[in-house]
Amino acid sequence: MSHEIQIVTEAELRAAIRLDVDMVGVIERAFAALAGGDVVMPPILSMDLPQVNAEVDVKTAYIPGFDGFAIKVSPGFFDNPALGLASLNGLMILFSAKTGLVEAVYLDNGYLTDIRTAAAGAVAARHLAPDTIETAGVIGTGVQARLQMQAAHLVRPFKRVLVHGRDADKAAACAEDLAAALEIEAEAVTDPAALVADSQLVVTTTPARSPVLMADWLHPGLHITAMGSDQEGKNEIDPQAIAAADLYACDRVSQCETSGELEAARAAGVLTGATPPELGDIIAGKARGRQSAQDITICDLTGTGAQDTAIASHVRAALPDAGTRIRT
Repeated sequence: MSHEIQIVTEAELRAAIRLDVDMVGVIERAFAALAGGDVVMPPILSMDLPQVNAEVDVKTAYIPGFDGFAIKVSPGFFDNPALGLASLNGLMILFSAKTGLVEAVYLDNGYLTDIRTAAAGAVAARHLAPDTIETAGVIGTGVQARLQMQAAHLVRPFKRVLVHGRDADKAAACAEDLAAALEIEAEAVTDPAALVADSQLVVTTTPARSPVLMADWLHPGLHITAMGSDQEGKNEIDPQAIAAADLYACDRVSQCETSGELEAARAAGVLTGATPPELGDIIAGKARGRQSAQDITICDLTGTGAQDTAIASHVRAALPDAGTRIRT
């Protein structure tokens, strides 16, 4: 018996799938599902390839009630720009949860990952950031710096955004793009401490292996989302900042222990005898979130296979007739 597989390209996905409030809801429901305890989500298969300046991650999750589950392969080869190629590529494969047959292949080159990662940042802001944000800040100048600010603006509209990066020209370009996209004031700043001092919401989007945000920069009423640490050894947030926060939450504790900020914090003797709450538990009301406008909160996002299954399933429902078909 033959079987039909849908093949959808990056161009087709970009034309139809957007970062919007509905997408934030799709990813929020994936977090809530994680709190139910029935999701099957194995550890990330992660390869660090320093010989070729590259890394590869494979993520997946089975969510009860979903018609399918995704396996996402995400290579990052960081010397590619010198060859005229993008650093990030990859694809998602959607399987039937009933038969295990391949239903769709999304040749997204990381686009769906970018969208679901940004939406996860919006979920964190929705549940942990103060109700009112005047100024948001981002440390980092790449694709996620732009998308994270756009996503946060969907749930916590702010009037001004500050951008800091190691490269002043890239920071200025990022600020210019955000000013145009959000139609708000945007400024590149050279001092990250000043950025944090002026912001109520800060997102870190770097591949740093030593902190880019220090404990003595914290102030009441601040929320931080750290999303750059997704491999062993990466670290954006000073462990003492995690110790000082009123609330530190993980997307998945088991992942944050090995590839997130919790890895560095535990190595520094912080939270060694405690298990932080997960964002899904806060969404589901199983754990306490922000208690006051003055709280300092930190959310550690390493990216979950549940998010990949959620967005791939959303694409399947939204684009049932897109792409081409092959028969096997």
